[in-house]
Amino acid sequence: MVILIDTNIILDYFIARQPFMDNADKVLRLCYEQKCGGYIAAHSVTNIFYILRRQFSVSERKKVLIELCEFIDVAGIQKKQVIDALVNEDFNDLEDRLQVECAQMVNADYIVTRNVTDFSALPIPAILPEDLLHKITEEGV
Repeated sequence: MVILIDTNIILDYFIARQPFMDNADKVLRLCYEQKCGGYIAAHSVTNIFYILRRQFSVSERKKVLIELCEFIDVAGIQKKQVIDALVNEDFNDLEDRLQVECAQMVNADYIVTRNVTDFSALPIPAILPEDLLHKITEEGV
């Protein structure tokens, strides 16, 4: 199984946002233990780096992101995907649409997010972390 992890899940983990941190930790652990292939979008890295500025120094942010990238792959984005996202009439949120473009590029089975309603009616389904964990338990991964 291949998943693209939305920015909010990564932030839940790094900021220890409750009650979301435990499920974020479990999703990341699945990737760390290679029970599923995990990706984040390239633009998520810059967003996370910026958002964490209040909690971590520059060197700490670099360190945690490097550590994350040791077991999570980064899905890049090309000009074509940016243009596809910009011309898509079904999305008002460009960042969400870019997540979808990255998920399609890596043939993700799911986009793991807490904002599943932002990703409705897509070729790649969005799934809550707890639903992913339940699904993986059912499949015996």
